[in-house]
Amino acid sequence: MDEGQLDEQVEAWLSAGCSALKLKIGENWGRNLTRDIDRVARVMARVRGDVEVMVDANGGYSRSQAMHVGQDLDLLGVTWFEEPVSSEDLSGLGQLSDALSCDVAAGEYIAEISDARSMCEAVDCVQLDVTRCGGYTGWRRCAAYAHAVHVPVSGHGAPALHLPLALADHTVRHAEWFSDHVTVEEQLIEGAPAVRNGQMSSVRPAAVGHGYRLKDVSRFAVDDVSTQRIGMRGITSLDAHRPPRLT
Repeated sequence: MDEGQLDEQVEAWLSAGCSALKLKIGENWGRNLTRDIDRVARVMARVRGDVEVMVDANGGYSRSQAMHVGQDLDLLGVTWFEEPVSSEDLSGLGQLSDALSCDVAAGEYIAEISDARSMCEAVDCVQLDVTRCGGYTGWRRCAAYAHAVHVPVSGHGAPALHLPLALADHTVRHAEWFSDHVTVEEQLIEGAPAVRNGQMSSVRPAAVGHGYRLKDVSRFAVDDVSTQRIGMRGITSLDAHRPPRLT
């Protein structure tokens, strides 16, 4: 994504009334730190303090790189540093959390409550993904532990699935509106939430429980796939059905 595309995307989210936005850094596993900081500084100048700016490195930095980048992020006023190092490096996450002003977050790969227990000792905010930690029951168990040790929780991805959890638990810090997941949700389920004035809004439930029904997904059916013919070639691409960019 070039600078013009970045500016366009930021303006789209600002126009939608979003109170926070997140951008990716850690390009090429930390081989271009200058570009990472320049992009963040460009966004900070563009939002002019009107919204919270968050970054996600997807575990792309070493500990020393993450420390240097985190110090620059603090100076710029960034509030959220997601996966500055690998989520498996709990000691590194803890060191960064202690040293930096911005919140260090991780946890999207948590699978069970023992993982949540370890992650809560290392980060300022633990991320839980309902598609990875045992569904609603597993998510609530992990969230309950986090709340018990006074660590905030954030929902990672899958906004339609996290919205009911966030509505039922006032201690959830926020839920992520991830555009790629939204594209899929709008095509696969009835009752998917929408963003209005920067907030995710629930719609009238179409069914009991989380309120969603599966749409007719036959157009995404997989062709006959043998052990010799695997991968995405047998699946209709979602790109052909992708809605226009948010404006």
